[in-house]
Amino acid sequence: MAEFTLDLNDDQKQVRDWLHGFAADVIRPAASEWDEREETPWPVIQEAAKVGIYSLDFYAQQFFDPTGLGIPMAMEELFWGDAGIALSIVGTGLAAVGVLANGTEEQIGTWIPQMYGDANDVKVAAFCSSEPDAGSDVASMRTRAVYDAAKDEWILNGTKTWATNGGIANVHVVVAVVDADLGSKGHASFIVPPATPGLSQGQKFKKHGIRASHTAEVVLEDVRVPGHCLLGGKEKLDERLARARERAKAGGERVKNAAMATFEASRPAVGAMAVGTARAAYEVALDYAKTRTQFGRPIIDNQGIAFQLADMRTQIDAARLLVWRASWMATTGKPFTSAEGSMSKLYASETAKKVTAQAIQILGGNGFTREYPVERMHRDAAIYTIFEGTSEIQRLVIARTLSGMPIR
Repeated sequence: MAEFTLDLNDDQKQVRDWLHGFAADVIRPAASEWDEREETPWPVIQEAAKVGIYSLDFYAQQFFDPTGLGIPMAMEELFWGDAGIALSIVGTGLAAVGVLANGTEEQIGTWIPQMYGDANDVKVAAFCSSEPDAGSDVASMRTRAVYDAAKDEWILNGTKTWATNGGIANVHVVVAVVDADLGSKGHASFIVPPATPGLSQGQKFKKHGIRASHTAEVVLEDVRVPGHCLLGGKEKLDERLARARERAKAGGERVKNAAMATFEASRPAVGAMAVGTARAAYEVALDYAKTRTQFGRPIIDNQGIAFQLADMRTQIDAARLLVWRASWMATTGKPFTSAEGSMSKLYASETAKKVTAQAIQILGGNGFTREYPVERMHRDAAIYTIFEGTSEIQRLVIARTLSGMPIR
C-alpha cells in the first residue's frame, strides 16, 4: 500500500509539467474562441489525442497510479487551462468510469476503446443518468429497461438530461430502472452501441459556463441493445436484485446502485477540476495585483487586496489536500468513513466559486469584461457546486455518514 505523501515522484512531476505545457500552449489560446462558439472543440481534442492525453492508455496510467494522485493531478492542470475545453477532453472519462466500475473484463476491453477512437478519428462517450424529474433524486428515475428473453435484448425507453456529450457520443452508457419496486436499488447500467436505432439528441443546452462542453438531452425510444450490453451481465444483475429484495423484506442494509458507484468514484476528480479553475483565477489576480498601480503603488500593497489573496491561496491549498486525501484513500482501499470523497468535492467546489468571484473583485472593472479570463472562470466555476451532486447533496451525504441517521 502506498504511503500518503505530498511529494510527487519524478514521473508524476514529468507528467504534471507535460500537461501544464499542453494547457498553456494549446488549451488557453483556444479558450475564448470555443467559449464564444459554444461548440465541442474537436481540433483541440484531436491535438490532445495526437500527443497521447486523450486516450485510454493515458487515463489508465493515471487511474492506476498507486498513490491515487495521477487523476487529480491531471484534472487540476487541464482545468487550469480552461474548464470548458478540459471537460470536453475528459468528459468521456465519466462513461469510462461507469464501465470500469460495473462492467466485466470483456466489456471493458470492448467498449472503452470505442469511446476514444484514435488520433485520426476521435470519438467521445456519454454517461446518461440525470433525468428532467430525477437529478440528485436517483430513486425517482423513470427510464425503463425491459428484458426481451426471446431475443436476449433489453428495450430502453425514457429521456436523459444534462448529459455531457449526449447525442454526439459514439458510445452512451445509460442508467435505467429494471425493477421499480426496489427504488434506486433496482437500477442497472447499459451500453448503447454506436448508431443504435431509437437513440436521439434532444435539446442542446445553452449554458452559463463550460460552454465548450456539449450538454444535451438524450431521448430513448424503444432502443434495443443486445443482452451483453448490460454492464456486469444478467447473472450478476439477477443476484444483486435478489439480495436487494431479501434485504428489503428484512429491512436490512442498503445496496449500492450503479450510478452512485460511478459518482462516488469521480467526486474527488471533480474536486480537482475545481482546484484547477480556482488556481487559474488566483494566479491572474495575483499577477494583476502586482502590476496594477493605484495612488502610486501596486494594489497588492494594500491589506484589503493582500489579505484576499492570502485567503484565496489558503483555501486552494486546503481544497487540494482534501482532494488528494480522498483520492489516496480510494486508491488504497480505505473506506470513506466520514464521506471524505464528498468532503473534497464540496470544499473544492465552494472554493472555486469564492476564489473566482474574489478574482473579479481584485481586477475591478477589468475583471467584469471578457478581455480578462476571470469572467469566464467565474462562469465556469458555478457548475462545480451543481453537477455530480450539488453542494447540498454533498452536505447531506456527509451528515448522514457522520450521524448514521437518515437525515432528510
